[in-house]
Amino acid sequence: MLGEDSGLEVEALGGRPGVETARWARGRHVERILDALAVEEDRRARYVCELVCVRPDGHELRGTGTLEGRIAEQPRGTGGFGFDPVFVPDGKQRTVAELGDDWKVEHSHRARAAKALSAQLA
Repeated sequence: MLGEDSGLEVEALGGRPGVETARWARGRHVERILDALAVEEDRRARYVCELVCVRPDGHELRGTGTLEGRIAEQPRGTGGFGFDPVFVPDGKQRTVAELGDDWKVEHSHRARAAKALSAQLA
């Protein structure tokens, strides 16, 4: 069995929304985060993904992936979903929505979690 959960941790919000991201955003990811950070200078954030594989014998294997970055002041790009139009990865000038799906397949928090879990399964 395989399970996955992802969320966004924002420094200025004390690590929130974290595991409550979906409930916190209520389908309005971009609007909610921009409103929450409207007067904040510290816009550091990270995507976090945890993958858990439970083998038939009950043994758990875990893969964690993170993508560090910051929240842009305005949405940019048409790709992706959720916070992608406002999430700028460290070392990049473009948002994840601008970087596109090919970039995400290789570098996203989910891709990194999958690589970490895959290494344990090998």
